[in-house]
Order: sequence, then C-alpha cells, then structure tokens
Amino acid sequence: MNKQLWLAALLSMTALAAPAASQRQQPPAREGEDPFQWLEEMEGERALAWAGEENARTLGVLQADPRYQRFYNQALSIYQAKDRVPYVSFYRRGLSNFWQDETHVRGLWRRTTLASYRTEDPQWDTILDIDALAKAEGKNWVYEGATCLPPEGRACLLQLSDGGKDAVSVREFDRESKAFVKGGFELPEGKQNLSWVDRDTLLIARDWGEGTLTSSGYPFVLKELKRGKPLAQAREVFRGEPTDVWVAPFDLRDAAGTSHAVGVIRGVSYFDTEYVLFRAGGAIKLDLPKRASLGGIVDGRVLVSLNQDWAPAGGPAFRSGSLVSYDLAEWKRDPRAARPSLVFAPGPRQAISGYSITRNKLILTILDNVQGKAFSYDYQDGAWRAKQIALPANASIGVATASDESDEVMFSVTNYLNPSSLWYYDAATDQLETLKTSPARFDASRHLVEQLEAASRDGTRIPYFLVRPKQMKRDGSTPTLLHGYGGFQISRLPGYDAAMGRLWLEQGNAYVVANIRGGGEFGPHWHDAAQGATKQRTWDDFIAVAEDLQRRKITSPRRLGIVGGSQGGLLVGTAFTQRPELFNAAIVQVPLFDMLRYTKLGAGASYIGEYGDPDDPVQRGWVEAYSPYQKLVPGKTYPTPFILTSTKDDRVHPAHARKAAARLAALGQPYYYYENTHGGHSAAANLTESARRVALEYSYASKQLVD
Repeated sequence: MNKQLWLAALLSMTALAAPAASQRQQPPAREGEDPFQWLEEMEGERALAWAGEENARTLGVLQADPRYQRFYNQALSIYQAKDRVPYVSFYRRGLSNFWQDETHVRGLWRRTTLASYRTEDPQWDTILDIDALAKAEGKNWVYEGATCLPPEGRACLLQLSDGGKDAVSVREFDRESKAFVKGGFELPEGKQNLSWVDRDTLLIARDWGEGTLTSSGYPFVLKELKRGKPLAQAREVFRGEPTDVWVAPFDLRDAAGTSHAVGVIRGVSYFDTEYVLFRAGGAIKLDLPKRASLGGIVDGRVLVSLNQDWAPAGGPAFRSGSLVSYDLAEWKRDPRAARPSLVFAPGPRQAISGYSITRNKLILTILDNVQGKAFSYDYQDGAWRAKQIALPANASIGVATASDESDEVMFSVTNYLNPSSLWYYDAATDQLETLKTSPARFDASRHLVEQLEAASRDGTRIPYFLVRPKQMKRDGSTPTLLHGYGGFQISRLPGYDAAMGRLWLEQGNAYVVANIRGGGEFGPHWHDAAQGATKQRTWDDFIAVAEDLQRRKITSPRRLGIVGGSQGGLLVGTAFTQRPELFNAAIVQVPLFDMLRYTKLGAGASYIGEYGDPDDPVQRGWVEAYSPYQKLVPGKTYPTPFILTSTKDDRVHPAHARKAAARLAALGQPYYYYENTHGGHSAAANLTESARRVALEYSYASKQLVD
C-alpha cells in the first residue's frame, strides 16, 4: 500500500470510530440511576446484541489495521510452536503434560517417561483428547485440570468447563485405562471444591440447592459422598455461614500418600481462613492465625505459612511472611497444644514466592528485591538446614514440578530477554542441569533491562522493571507500555513474553512492569499497605511510575500506554480517570470497573477484603473515591481505551467492561470494545483466541502510541 492510500485508510478508520460513540448517546437518567444496569444480565438477549454490535465496530477498525494480520500470524506461530517447552508434572507412572497446538485446539492430556522427555523428540502417550471428547459430546470443553487420588494417581476427578467458566463439571477418569469410569463419580456443573478421602469417598463443597451459596456465589456447605450414591444422599459434615466467601475440604498427606488429617478450610473472607480438623471425638478448630495456610508434611514436620505477625501462646513470635513447622506426632496428638518453630523468615526486601515438597526435602523459592532464588531444606537434629540451589541469577524462579517418590525437582527459569528454560535438580545428589530451553522468539539483542524506582505520593520507593532499546533517545519519544496489577498479594515478576517481544519490543518500543503496593513482591506487608481504606496507594504508586518514566525522558504522555487485567484492569481504569493527561492508550482487560456495584456482580462479594464493602457507609467512601465507572464524567477528555472482556467470565462479570464502554459512548468519548463469547476470566479459551486478543491489543497500542 502506498503512503497516500495508507493515510487515507487510517483516516477512514478514525472516521469510523469517533462518530460511532456519539451516535449511541443515551438520554440522561434520573440522578442516582444507572442507565446501563441492563448490561449486567450476563447472557441477556439485549446485552449480547449490544456486545455483538460493539465487536463488529471494533474488529472492523483494528483488524483493518495493516499490522493486525502480521501480528496475528506471529502470535499464533509463537503460541502453537511445536518446539516450545512442554511443561510436565511428576506422577507415579512418569510425567504428564497438557498440550495445545493448531491440531489440538482444546488440548491433549498426555504422558511420557523422564528418559524419553530428556530427548529432543519425546514419545508421548495420549491419556485424553479434549478435542475428540468435545466433538463427540457437542460441547465447548475447556480442560481445567484433574484431582488424582494419592499415592497411585490412577483415579482422577476430571474438571471440564463449558467455554472457560470457573464453574466446572466433574467426572471420574481412570488414568491407566484412559477412560471415564462407568458408574463413577460425576458432578454437574458448578463452582465446587472437592477432595478424595479414599477410593470410595469424596468431600464436596458445591451448590446443594437454595440457601447453600455465599453472597460471592461459592459454596459454604461441605458434604461427604460415597461411591454409588446420588448427590441427594450425600451426608453434611460442615456448614459455614452465608456471609463467608467459601469452604473447601483439605486432606493433609505426606509424600507417600498417607493421610494424616482431614478437615475443612472456611474462607471467612478472601484473606482470612479457619481450619477445622475432623476427628473421631469431634471437630477441632485449629489454633492458627486468620491469615495462615497449612502447607504439607516433610521430614516429619507439618508446614504452615504466615501472612500476618503471630505470637502463639508459650512460644516465640513470628513475622508476617514466615514459614513455620510443627512436629507431626506432637501435632496429631493435640494440634492446639503443639508448638511451632521457624523454618524461614524473610528479610525486609524478601518474600516467599512458593514452596514444594519432595520425598525428603522442602524446596523453597523466594524473591529477593524481586529476583528469584531457590533453596533445598532438610530437618536434621532438631533444626532446619538450607542449601541454595545454583540456578541462574537475575531471573524469576519457580518450581515447575516436584516428585513425591524421589527428591527430583524441575524449575522454570525466566526473565524478560532470555528464553525460558526448564532445569532438572536432584536434591538427594545435588545434580543440576538444564533440561529444556525454549528457542528465541524475538530479537532481544537491541534491548536491555533496568530496575529503577519511583517515589510515590507518600515517599515510598516503588521499584519497576524497564525493558528498553539500548539506543533509546532520552527525549520522551519511545512508545512505552506500562503494566501493573497491585492487588491480592499477587506479584508481577520478570518473564519471557514471546508475543510481547515479537509484536512490541522488536518494533523499537519499551515495556515496563511496576511492582506496586497491593501486590506480593515484598511479602504480606507490601500487600497490606494498600488494602481497603488505603487502596488509593496502589493507584498512586502506578501513577508515580508513569510520572517517573516521563521525568526520565523515557517516554511522554503522547507515547505512554497502560495495560492490566482483572484487578489490573481496575488499576488501568483508576489511572486514566484520575490522571488522563498522562496517557494516550489504556488496555483494560476483564476489569473491575463499577466499584459501587462490584459486590453484586459475579464473585465480587469475595473481594470485600481487598477493597471494602460499598454497602457499608464508611467503606463506601473508600471505593467511591476512585471507582472508575463513576469517574467517567462530562467535560473531561480521556485517552481512547481498548476494553476487553468475556461473556463467560463468571468471576469478575462482563458488565464492568460493558458499562464502561456504554458510559464512554454516552459521553461521546472514543473507545474500542471487544467481548469474546468464550474464555472465562482469561478472555480466551484456546491458543487461536489468545493470538487474536494479543494481535488486537498490539494493533491498538501501535495505532495509539507509534503512529
């Protein structure tokens, strides 16, 4: 296409976008009314018709962009590449893997041996073909995992979602015969938590009928179901409260598969839990702090992670973020009288990122100033002894899988510019080797990574990672995408995003990840500092990073865009409504947006612990001060956002995104909106849909920030 035609095409696309918003303006509603509440009907005919019209308009513009098809082809090639690392899980018969590609769109559940996996071309044995199953049953099945009975791991409870929803159907599957069990356990669709007790017994929390779900839409009644019995004959063993968030069973087993305790976890709020142990003499509530989690058994010790400071009676005090342990025999005799001892306490810039258990070892991964480290722990002579594992520095490190039959572990190692790798480690012999490495998917030679800091409004130093061209001019001209999350103690860590690198970095652009408060990069205190009444600190931190990027002349308002999903979508919404002059693009993925009604949409009531309750007069003031939906007002100019969601998102609910777009339209403000009909909270049910989503996003970002 020559330059004149290309410019004409761009002008015609712009002409398509702007009037469409003004044509859909609505008459003003009476004060206090929400004129777009009808969009809260998830699959209502009128709402779906509206979404269809919005999709057609947005796709008509973004898919006509001269970059879109190239971006889509590149993304799909990356996602479906045959040579990407097939991540696996140890189990008694070898290694299992779930794989998707252009042939197996819904995926294959398959297995191989470690010896075969070490080769360049492992030989795979298919356990279940999800595409074939979906075709045979006429369903849009999305595989959501399997819960298998230890120690053999043969009997599995397969979880299948229709279109990617959190609600799943459960069916018993025999992994060795590779078939569903005739007359086996089968549970209809619902949001449900379950656990094996033995071969013939399940503990199940699900919708048992009217009055058995919390206001968050999760179950609060736990029942025991015996093989061969209908759901109606399940025996109730625990009942929480309708005001709880959820209940779920737990079965505390050692590496050999022996069960040492069975009980229920009661989610009093999103963060606060109670553990109730079922014993022959009756149920016992464990003497643990509200923000603590049972973590497993190793070396005859019961592990507990702490998300708050704790001073148990008669013992030493422990800092929030620590890992402690109990003697198993003492704990089983009387769990409330047992005394914990310290395993690990984080330093001021450290946090536990995860831990796993092998046959004889505790494998602990931590963040040290947002860089990964890994350790192997033994309990010997009454004390824990740690040994650091010599994995690469300046990378994110996570346990990919750990064996309960041996002390073998696999680690994922990743950073922004180096392809992700899979490392094998034998904690018994200290053998460490690279097992698999993904091929490079983009040219990273012209970029570098820096870790910088910005000063937030209250003076707190906020770290962020900048991936930028080595030859970048310090004149504010670099198109930059700023990513953030900042909630629920979830960390945003360095990682090799091949599609981002190919579609964005290779074009000479920059990418930034902000480690803002509300996340978990520095442990529970980093999260607690921006929660409820102080949630504005999350938004302040993100804005501070944006300002810092501009102060350093890395980018400018014309060239800066922001991106985030879920809580990150709320983050983006607050940023572009509070400081619209800082940005020229905003990618708002599956967002929370109307914070005055979020508790009434999807699983929103479960998030009260993070934000506060808008039905409480005091707490309503917290969320009303920043709720982006209400901050979209006449007389203010906002950057043109791209808002994405999924019809099947039963966690956050598509109404947040729908209403944001509808309100912008009523204000005559330009925007793009796309609603995938499948995909749940991920907004994509398969690799093809994922490729389409990122191609749309980067076409939009290029249109707003590069052109």
